Amino acid sequence: MDERILTQNSLAEDNFDNRIRPQTLDEYIGQSENKENLSIFIKAAKMRGEPLDHVLLYGPPGLGKTTLAGIIANELGVNIKTSSGPAIEKSGDLAAVLSSLEEGDVLFIDEIHRIPRFVEEILYSAMEDYTLDIIVGNDSSSRSIKIDLPPFTLVGATTRAGDLTSPLRDRFGITCKLNFYNQNELKMIANRTSRVLDCPITDDAALELALRSRGTPRITNRLFKRVRDYALVMGDGKIDINIAKIALDKLKVDRLGLDDTDYHLLKSIIDRFNGGPVGIEAIASSIGEEQSTIEDVYEPYLLQIGLLKRTSRGRMVTEKAYEHLNIPYNKKS
Repeated sequence: MDERILTQNSLAEDNFDNRIRPQTLDEYIGQSENKENLSIFIKAAKMRGEPLDHVLLYGPPGLGKTTLAGIIANELGVNIKTSSGPAIEKSGDLAAVLSSLEEGDVLFIDEIHRIPRFVEEILYSAMEDYTLDIIVGNDSSSRSIKIDLPPFTLVGATTRAGDLTSPLRDRFGITCKLNFYNQNELKMIANRTSRVLDCPITDDAALELALRSRGTPRITNRLFKRVRDYALVMGDGKIDINIAKIALDKLKVDRLGLDDTDYHLLKSIIDRFNGGPVGIEAIASSIGEEQSTIEDVYEPYLLQIGLLKRTSRGRMVTEKAYEHLNIPYNKKS
């Protein structure tokens, strides 16, 4: 089964052209407050000749955390080493990554909340004192070895900041929450991608892409790639509003950025639970999805645009959602 085009999670096709990934803070569109703060922090660290404080980037997937980590390294003028929480299964995995760092390097760990707790503890001394404490040997013959590490900057990214332990979270000196993008920012991203890939797009077509991108740059670029194909085959290669609407309608992405998966979720709550309130466990069971997938992937955008709301008794579909789905709304007492 094909993965949904509107998923905010990364797909292999998202790496179709690294040219569209901005390399500097000036090129990076959106997240203005975070950009301004990072610019000051980076300049100050360079003036002092010290590594940048450790940085935690959190927010929904697809908003540019990985891109921002690369930009931080570029702005500092240092190398970046990358890993991910699921790839670090044991102490030796983390030790290998840390011992490969050179002075000033940026270590980017994606999905940092998924590092096992017993491995996470090794990070504490590495982040605070630039030392690596590891135990070698078995039981009676085991001994602790301390290895000095060069000063470095850890950039951690997570979609679930609440899952980080307090000791780890407290060791990040800089915390940046990435928010969903507005339509104007997404339109700017579509126009930038158009220039980088040398594929013309009209202003109204760029806005149409922005409207259907769920506030997420990753989805904007993914939709651009698909619409570009329609423009090449059905037109002269230029993306205009007609081509954009035809392509996006064919892809079953509506004007609010909803697809069949979103419709299925909302209609399931309406049809099976009278619109709610209903617990997340019941929703997950009714549509055959993991609870974490609903919370991390489906819900954030539906909550943001007001089609779904959380109450103390569970999730509820809003009147706005009924109107969008063309379903009569019976106000509950």
